[in-house]
Amino acid sequence: MNKITYNETFAFLSMLGIVEWKQRIRVPDLLECIFQQGVKAFTQIIIIQAEYSITMASHMTDSHRRFLQVLMSNGIIDAVEARRLHRFFCEQHKVYYAHDKLDDFVGVINTFLRPLFMEIRKGRSEDHGKMFYALVNLAITEATKVASDYAENELELFKKTMDLIVESESGYASSTSILNLSDKLQSKKMKKKEAEQVLQMFVQDKWLSERHGEYTLHTRCIMELDQYICETYQDVKKCNICHSLAIQGQSCDTCGIKMHLPCVAKYFKSQPEPHCPHCNEVWPHETRDIVRPDSYLPSNTPRTSRRVSSSETK
Repeated sequence: MNKITYNETFAFLSMLGIVEWKQRIRVPDLLECIFQQGVKAFTQIIIIQAEYSITMASHMTDSHRRFLQVLMSNGIIDAVEARRLHRFFCEQHKVYYAHDKLDDFVGVINTFLRPLFMEIRKGRSEDHGKMFYALVNLAITEATKVASDYAENELELFKKTMDLIVESESGYASSTSILNLSDKLQSKKMKKKEAEQVLQMFVQDKWLSERHGEYTLHTRCIMELDQYICETYQDVKKCNICHSLAIQGQSCDTCGIKMHLPCVAKYFKSQPEPHCPHCNEVWPHETRDIVRPDSYLPSNTPRTSRRVSSSETK
């Protein structure tokens, strides 16, 4: 087996994120070991890094492990369920519990997960603003790595579906538009019935969401593929209010900024004549309020929808 160079070793260590703690485990000795023993030592590096992270997360308990098991099984859970599980597992395993320490609790788990290129992330649904926690794969860099279980033509259909959704004005793609792609796949064509089944599989696996025959990206998908989407689609925008990726939402006709619907509802809730937060022009869309279980919007927010017309500002 060929020996590897020091430069290659440092590049590999940098990719693993070992640089921050290299002095603690005498990296020079490890580098010498790698230089002498070759590529096999890479496995040792990964193990050592994982062991180090476990040491740093020495207060990780069975309550943390069981919480992680639920997330691994479900992929994504809403914040209400996450808080319930946090309390339940802490009380069951008789460890310290505080209702406002969920993020710290998750942070302990992430200390263990990051060397394995995984992380628990927190994000909001674009549709109703509900908070979620999702287990994401940090190694994913392209949409075709969404899952290894899918066939090549299924992944191609997902990529083309994502193109339709992200490049649309509404952030949705109709089932008809997606199914029309089934016989245009380069890898292997699908029958429309087969494509329908694949779409349902994407919904069940929480990569897509479906409502009345319209498909959009699931919250889990956006959380996991955020970086890929931003790098791939040059025209994709971020919400002017929360600054997270905005696939669905409303845009200002004048300056072009975009806002999620829940952010629209919150920002304009006390404005009788909504104006764009960026250019101050009259906001040209309906401002509808979305009542959410995690109280992102005030419970006394009016539920009526309204459209602003130019005559209202006179």
